[in-house]
Amino acid sequence: MLLRVLGTAAGGGLPQWNCACPGCAGARAHPGRRRRHASLALRADDRRWYLVNATPDLGDQVEDSPELRPGPGPRDTPLAGVVLTDAELDHTLGLARLREADALEVLATPPVREALLDRLRIGAVLTPYTRLVWRELTGAAQPLTAGGGVEADAVPVSAKRPRYAAGTGPDDATWVVALRLRCTATGRTLVYAPALGHWSEEFQHAVEGADCVLLDGTFWDDDEPVRAGISTRTATGMGHLPITGPHGTARRLAALPARCLYTHLNNTNPLTDPGAPEHGLLARWGLHVADDRMVIDL
Repeated sequence: MLLRVLGTAAGGGLPQWNCACPGCAGARAHPGRRRRHASLALRADDRRWYLVNATPDLGDQVEDSPELRPGPGPRDTPLAGVVLTDAELDHTLGLARLREADALEVLATPPVREALLDRLRIGAVLTPYTRLVWRELTGAAQPLTAGGGVEADAVPVSAKRPRYAAGTGPDDATWVVALRLRCTATGRTLVYAPALGHWSEEFQHAVEGADCVLLDGTFWDDDEPVRAGISTRTATGMGHLPITGPHGTARRLAALPARCLYTHLNNTNPLTDPGAPEHGLLARWGLHVADDRMVIDL
């Protein structure tokens, strides 16, 4: 199972267009610190790839990845579809960039699909351009392609819905899911959770059985959003468990045998600076930050 990390930034990317915080200023001064919106590309079989979330950076992410570029025919593309972990704008706006496809397969949980169709009206917008094929993402493992090389299932992690979907549908934990991907040939498993609002027993079971975990690293500590002046809510109040502190995920990850990497970094997170001492703390726990363009082979 081959995966390419297309991006590792939270909403707005790094730098964010309207922000001059130290993280964004540092990324402007040092282009190597730039990060695109968090996303993965997954090779499902010899010919087809799936995107895990469709970000506003999708076009550049594809061009930056030789495996995802079209060819040899003028309209041949290896992209077979998109798997969505939630309905947030930074994970779904890229669907509009795929309108040139003959057909677009989208795997999503029922609340996410309904939000996209009823509130964003993505179906009405895209149907004149392409054929949308919806598949339900469930807690039961299902092969992504007929060959069955990779199986995917969803682990519910949060009932947090996007602002544009406020007041719609029930409070369902499948509004935000972690994606569990399993290579049928090797049995090796990766868990991808770019947003994690609650560490449940089900999620603990998923990561205990994983060979690699890419986890929500939006904020270093719970007070970071308030301290940085970007919100009146804490990290947990915004639906993201922080890396450190009483609700921190680092101590849980450090206890796992899996290779563990943080992704979805907010521009206020000190980890956006490669020289920050917080990297040393993570390393002592056996943890690291995922990089854009990183390749993971399981």
